Amino acid sequence: MSGAPGAKQILVCDDEPHLREMVAEYLAERGYDVVEAPNANDMKRLLESLEPALIILDVNMPGTDGLTALRDLRTTSTVPVIMLTAASDVIDRVVGLEMGADDYVGKPVDLRELEARIKAALRRRSFDETSAQQKDRQAGTVPFGTCRLDLDGARLIGGDGQEIAITSMEYQLLRVFVENRGRVLNRDQLLEQAHDKGWEPFDRSIDLRISRLRRKIELNPTKPETIRTVRGLGYVFD
Repeated sequence: MSGAPGAKQILVCDDEPHLREMVAEYLAERGYDVVEAPNANDMKRLLESLEPALIILDVNMPGTDGLTALRDLRTTSTVPVIMLTAASDVIDRVVGLEMGADDYVGKPVDLRELEARIKAALRRRSFDETSAQQKDRQAGTVPFGTCRLDLDGARLIGGDGQEIAITSMEYQLLRVFVENRGRVLNRDQLLEQAHDKGWEPFDRSIDLRISRLRRKIELNPTKPETIRTVRGLGYVFD
């Protein structure tokens, strides 16, 4: 069920159709984008193409149970997870929290309580991400995509921790982009702020330089997600 544009996506994984649909409908009415999965295998397949803001995961499911699914999930993801379980299953709650669950809601589910716990989990995640970004800035590095830009050392670091070779001009362009994150910059603005001494108005050499940068920082340079083209206007760094 789709919420408003830009809504946070929540994946609900539960083998009980009535409960799953009830939760999905309630959350969709409150503006969330809800995706449903009837079992852990379907959830795993959905996660190959989705990046939900939070997962609601039932403990007791046939086949792969929720605790096993959570253990597998935590090998690749830190997405917040709220587990659903019978109120009396104290052992399941303790084990789940030790395995990386962020919270629990007992069955039968109180929808208002579930919504409150979702909001709390998302607030914690937002706070953690903000704190991590502040630490990166204090350390002189700026993360984006799978890379980090080392502002102190004028270096580009890949997701594997290894330095990626870039030219001085490529570094300057990245510096301009990270300082103007989310803003559309045209070619002239980019070249001028990057202090390109050979810059001339209407210079389109910037397109070639950005194409080279994309090959170094994008997972798929033909479908860039970090340096995006805004047709007729310029480029924006996400």
